[in-house]
Amino acid sequence: MPVRVLASLRRTGSRPTPRARMTPTFETFRRLAAFAALLLLALPANAQPVLIRPARVFDGVDPTPHSGWQVLVDGDRIVAVGPSVTAPTGTQIVDLPGETLTPGLIEGHSHIFLHPYNEAKWDDQVLHEPLALRTARAVVNVDKTLMAGFTTERDLGTEGAGYADVGIRQAIDQGIIPGPRLLVATKANVALGAYAPKGFEPGLAIPQGAEEVSGPDDMTRAARRQIAAGADVIKMYADYHYQPGEPSRPTLTQAEMAAGVAVAHDAGRIAAAHATTAEGMRRAILAGVDTIEHGYGGTPEVFRLMHEHGTGYCPTLAASEAYARYFAGWNGREPAPESVQQDRAAFRMAMKAGVQICMGGDVGVFSHGQNWLEMEAMQRAGMPAADVMISATSRNARIFHLTDRGEVRPGLLADLVAMPGDPTKDVSAAEHVDFVMKGGKVFKGGTR
Repeated sequence: MPVRVLASLRRTGSRPTPRARMTPTFETFRRLAAFAALLLLALPANAQPVLIRPARVFDGVDPTPHSGWQVLVDGDRIVAVGPSVTAPTGTQIVDLPGETLTPGLIEGHSHIFLHPYNEAKWDDQVLHEPLALRTARAVVNVDKTLMAGFTTERDLGTEGAGYADVGIRQAIDQGIIPGPRLLVATKANVALGAYAPKGFEPGLAIPQGAEEVSGPDDMTRAARRQIAAGADVIKMYADYHYQPGEPSRPTLTQAEMAAGVAVAHDAGRIAAAHATTAEGMRRAILAGVDTIEHGYGGTPEVFRLMHEHGTGYCPTLAASEAYARYFAGWNGREPAPESVQQDRAAFRMAMKAGVQICMGGDVGVFSHGQNWLEMEAMQRAGMPAADVMISATSRNARIFHLTDRGEVRPGLLADLVAMPGDPTKDVSAAEHVDFVMKGGKVFKGGTR
């Protein structure tokens, strides 16, 4: 019996006689019954099944939505899908007329501890914003992301906030705060001397936005520390610039990245590489990374190499467009600045080479909750809307090795969102997500 109950019983009346200790009183039974009732209240109640009836279902795989399909959810799983679904007695009905139900969207590249650079420069966020402030903002950012329909998010580095992303993930998993299912990279890894902040007295130790490594052994130790702290992804910077104003150059060697990949894969994790130069991309691909981020300087030869090795590609076109708005004064009208046009050209090269393209916008550079900006940028750059939707669902799930989500299929997690219109014809429908379910629980469009 719990100590508190015993203590409570001992406080009632005088010291019991031996016989009294052997014969429970009515008061004892009453207190035990109350304690049992509290235990029952603490147990999770079985949620009633939910039948969702939209106008159509995009299943994450077929580019053509299925009109008249229904989806039955029981607990945290999808249990039936199709045009004629038999629901048990007592099932809750959710009607979504005129709407398309899709798998929960998956954000492939984010930074929940960053906010747009037109609000505060990256250096100021890393050096001057207290960790508590950045964490409070991250709590709001993950909520905005979930409300936008993104039920899974791969966060690729805290940018100076250490392992705080692990705590945010735990808070979401424990139901303390709302947010998507997070895959986190913690600190991320850069070549010694090749990241930022920069521009200070060389003898001063300035906090960096990532963990500095030099040599394969250093990378091995850093990756293992990050995994021990809770990392799901090992993020590496294949290239960057050593001094402000310099162009990006390869910084990590192939051997250094291969060491990080080996640690990640041995631990059942994936590895991602920031790479904007052709040589940085080539080294990262040959090192065995699972995804290349950005790839703005890719060539047809490099994208063919990516296809041959099965390397996924997160183009982050929305970040490129955001930089053009912040620093080149672009108003969003076409023709876009040369930098944006070059990045779109790289994206089209990747499509032509048959590279598996994920949907990942580098959100944090632009506002959280506007993750759909990347989807719209991909469509503008030439990817059909239905293929963008596949990238944001089943393709991302496959690239990130997530076998329990990304499709509307029996047995998978009941991560589902709905929006007016048909996003397989125009992805801007994703701007208007008005129903969000994660793990069978409705976060938007019902009682939250």
